[in-house]
Amino acid sequence: VEDKRFYEHSGIDPRGIGRALLANFQAGAVRQGGSTITQQLAKTYFLEQDRTIKRKIQDMMLALWLENRLGKDEILARYLNHIYFGAGAYGVDGASWRYFRKSARALTLPESAMLAGLIQAPSWYSPVRNLETAQAQANTVLTLMQEQGYIDADETKAALEKPATLAVAPDAHPGWNYFADWADEETRRLLGPMTADLQVETTLVPEIQTIAESTVARWSGILGTEEGSTQAALVAMTLDGGVVAMVGGKDYGLSQFNRTTMAKRQPGSAFKLFVYLAALDAGFTPDSLAMDEPIEVDGWRPRNHNGIFQGKVTLRTAFAQSINTVAVKLTEHVGREKVIGVARLLGVKSEIRPSPSMPLGSFEATLLEMTGAYAAIAADVKRVEPYAIREIRGRGRTLYRYGPPPGARRGILPWKRDEMLDMLIATVKQGTGRAADIGRLAAGKTGTSEDNRDGWFIGFTGDLVVGVWVGRDDNKPVEGLSGGGLPARIWHDFMMDVYRSPSAGAQAALVTEAGNGGSLGSLPTNGNRPLSFQDIGDVIKQLFNSD
Repeated sequence: VEDKRFYEHSGIDPRGIGRALLANFQAGAVRQGGSTITQQLAKTYFLEQDRTIKRKIQDMMLALWLENRLGKDEILARYLNHIYFGAGAYGVDGASWRYFRKSARALTLPESAMLAGLIQAPSWYSPVRNLETAQAQANTVLTLMQEQGYIDADETKAALEKPATLAVAPDAHPGWNYFADWADEETRRLLGPMTADLQVETTLVPEIQTIAESTVARWSGILGTEEGSTQAALVAMTLDGGVVAMVGGKDYGLSQFNRTTMAKRQPGSAFKLFVYLAALDAGFTPDSLAMDEPIEVDGWRPRNHNGIFQGKVTLRTAFAQSINTVAVKLTEHVGREKVIGVARLLGVKSEIRPSPSMPLGSFEATLLEMTGAYAAIAADVKRVEPYAIREIRGRGRTLYRYGPPPGARRGILPWKRDEMLDMLIATVKQGTGRAADIGRLAAGKTGTSEDNRDGWFIGFTGDLVVGVWVGRDDNKPVEGLSGGGLPARIWHDFMMDVYRSPSAGAQAALVTEAGNGGSLGSLPTNGNRPLSFQDIGDVIKQLFNSD
């Protein structure tokens, strides 16, 4: 089902490319890629995943080189040892253990056909999601195998009469796969190509992850369940950046796109954190006065979300009520580059252009990096780098152990953190974030992008920093969406359930009053046993069989 002419072409299949071009032209959209197995291996092994003509030419050239250097059988072996088979399993042996609890060498013909059928769309055909769909796809593979002469009619008949079944129960925690995919990427980033089975200890806390999934699921009815409807993402981390829960979307089975780590969206007023930090460093205080009035900057006239200008207000009020004109004025006063510098200092790596609308979050960033920046304020450190991996073991030794990044030290911030906490708390108590009020002291900020395309709420209380994003993948406006609406409510429900849970509640403490130093509680950040890939059936297997 994937690259039928693999043993006939030289790494590039002109017929396949022509067929894909015709199919895409008829569909009016990209439906087929035309890449051979060798091209896919080259792309994964050497290249970025972007879809450009330059990248396509590069993977063609590398495919020809691989064919000449390795040969067909070696290319196929490396491809099968690397590709994703769904449910967090990479490599054919990893998938075999994941679905059938046996080595790939022990697979039956129906089981082998089922795994082969997963390659085209591993999540759609996943047997833990829908066994009947996976069996139907396996039957297609068996029929093609007979047509291509790999098995005879009797073998086909016997395999069709006894389809493969799972040796494990259907996936009880499909939402964990968003985190598992990210953790796998992080493992590869830390170690490079892996040549041995690994035991990976992660930061995920099962109780908190379950609460995160159930919270997003409860809101799915309002968000819509049909394909293309409004999406939601949530990430929760401890003060040092250890991610304890991650929900990358409403349904992993329908979409494996992780909206916490991969989606770059406009943060809107959530970016004002950096504007006000820069202002505090320049000598302003929460009680400083500013005029909320019509202004013009380089021909652009910012508007407030309610269309009203309030006149003289304190910075506390301007921040809590997310008044746009004041944020723009402050940015022009302290300098756009200084605001960008504060964002960089706190770990925002996405490109930020110093445009007049920058203080209103007109650039794009991921939910993970924005939540990490807020975690730095919560923890009173220079920078927090969100992470998934605590320790990696293999071959009887420790290959990696987490350590805080350089600069993650307390007491070196150039601004007054207590005053920033004052304004973040005011946002929840009497500002745009009132829907996030959980009856305990909490701090946070709402964000709404232009035309209501994105809604954000990022906040913290105790040892948990939580970010929520709501929007559409196609970037269309969502009627009535605002950061103080659905995102703040999702944040509220998640935090309330965490505190109601005896085990999960032990993971979080309360923010103390800013008057007492604005410090946070310091309970253990992971009192439960850390989750390993084996706990959720995710086996990281061999990437390449190097000599």
